[in-house]
Amino acid sequence: MTISAGRFVEAKWQKSSYSEGNGANCVEMARPGRSVLLRESDAPATVLGAPPARLAALLAAIKEGHLGPR
Repeated sequence: MTISAGRFVEAKWQKSSYSEGNGANCVEMARPGRSVLLRESDAPATVLGAPPARLAALLAAIKEGHLGPR
């Protein structure tokens, strides 16, 4: 689901430990309630939200190579 970022201005966003030193090209995450929110630091107005179980399934599929180029 895509969520209006204005609703989560007060959310505590955490940057990925893999982000560049100057803060560019980062993935940020917040968890204000039951959903996990993700956004890119270069486009903070676009926020993606998912229940934790669905995000965990997505990350597992990525790690297992199911979503990469074939």
